[in-house]
Amino acid sequence: MNHEQTFRAILIIGALIVFPIAAYHRIRSQATGEKLDRRQEGLLLLLTIRPVGIASILGLFAYMVNPSWMAWSSVALPEWLRWTSVGLGVFAGGLLIWTLRSLGKNLTDTVVTRREHTLVTYGPYRWVRHPFYDATALVILANSLVAANWFLFVTGVVAISLLVVRTKREEERLLARFGDAYRGYMERTGRFFPRRGG
Repeated sequence: MNHEQTFRAILIIGALIVFPIAAYHRIRSQATGEKLDRRQEGLLLLLTIRPVGIASILGLFAYMVNPSWMAWSSVALPEWLRWTSVGLGVFAGGLLIWTLRSLGKNLTDTVVTRREHTLVTYGPYRWVRHPFYDATALVILANSLVAANWFLFVTGVVAISLLVVRTKREEERLLARFGDAYRGYMERTGRFFPRRGG
């Protein structure tokens, strides 16, 4: 097996572990049958986040099916960097799973909260307010470096950037929903990085 096939196999194994767990949590969170008004994200974000994310995921799947399909966007990276990124991917996948378990039925793909939504401040939420975005960013970085592919990196960065922009609106909704409890949580924890001394 050549090195490209080894990295492909690693990404396939990672996807076979993480995707079913993520799908389970997504399906479980939908069990209420509650309709969420995604239009509250704003038109620009509504029309861009999902298509860019889907393009990135399709690119990753194309690489996993046959790396030559994504050869047009491959870059030469040192093997040590690709192997280091495998370790980063393991960490990021673990953080993502921990975040999904902590969120439970509060998981949504929009800024709108569910009627039974609770304020989650445990698990990775103890240190940062948006560990799901942190984990997603690390997964994107790891996958694009393991695959040595600029398309995966660029589409991932665009998707994460849009999520970062959306965060302001998301936090406005959480403040409106949870009031002083969320305001206090904001003071104790960083948005994407832990606060010093926190």
